[in-house]
Amino acid sequence: MGDHTPEERRINVKLVTYQHAGTIAIGLWREDGIVDLSAVAPDMITLIEQGEAGLARVEEIAAAAEAIPAADVRLLAPIHNPRRNVMCVGKNYAAHTRESYEARGESVETIEYPVIFTKTTTCVNGPYDDIPFDAAVSDKIDYEAELAVIIGRKLKNATREEALAAVFGYTVLNDVTARDLQTLHKQFFKGKSLDGSCPIGPCIVTAGAIPDPYALRITCHVNGQLRQDSAAETMTFDIPTLIGHLSRGMTLLPGDIIATGTPSGVGFAMKPPVFLRPGDVVECAIEGIGAIRNRIAEAA
Repeated sequence: MGDHTPEERRINVKLVTYQHAGTIAIGLWREDGIVDLSAVAPDMITLIEQGEAGLARVEEIAAAAEAIPAADVRLLAPIHNPRRNVMCVGKNYAAHTRESYEARGESVETIEYPVIFTKTTTCVNGPYDDIPFDAAVSDKIDYEAELAVIIGRKLKNATREEALAAVFGYTVLNDVTARDLQTLHKQFFKGKSLDGSCPIGPCIVTAGAIPDPYALRITCHVNGQLRQDSAAETMTFDIPTLIGHLSRGMTLLPGDIIATGTPSGVGFAMKPPVFLRPGDVVECAIEGIGAIRNRIAEAA
């Protein structure tokens, strides 16, 4: 996986969506807090659509603006109200593919093309918000730490070069899954789309700050216990390949979210299987981006 981010992407920032004093806005994450970017764009998708010009304006404001203390804001999912479903890739790490088949007592199959599904917009959740648990709906809730790609420009039938150039940035995503529903319905959509089952964040790191996303370490801890630990370089299908397949005959738009798959170590593949319960805390982290931390809580 030798492809790297194009040289022209030189603006390196961490972008967030946050709530402060009853208002939702986008901001720049700095060591001293959050810099308000309302003067640049009203929301993250609008900023992404502005491209390099928008990011240049972000840098101008950040150089002089004072920050809001991080303790005074609530971080939301960076794209907290996506206009389309979250696009996801299944079985994109060989070790996870193997553990999945073995956990079901099935023979391991070769994955020749990306396994693609989506999660509804209503499942998007904040980086530190609770994940609802309703045993009457599912009692086999599982975690999946993933590197997510944010698309930065409209594209269709993308070449590898066009796919790489279309990456706006990266974030952390937990593809929370109801394994029993996944089995019951014989496909992924319902079991992947329960409300609150897609925590994302804590920020979007622009592509220029991550020249080699495959070197990133992806981890997941449950109640402090390490469950998943892998480098993104072990993906079966790399990022431009995934974007190429998704964009074939289907237009991708600025702000589209693509979850690139999870490494091995998920709960249902443990012996015996271990599922999440109310009170559990799941932390998914990717070096260079940050960590999302969510508690499993009884649904209201």
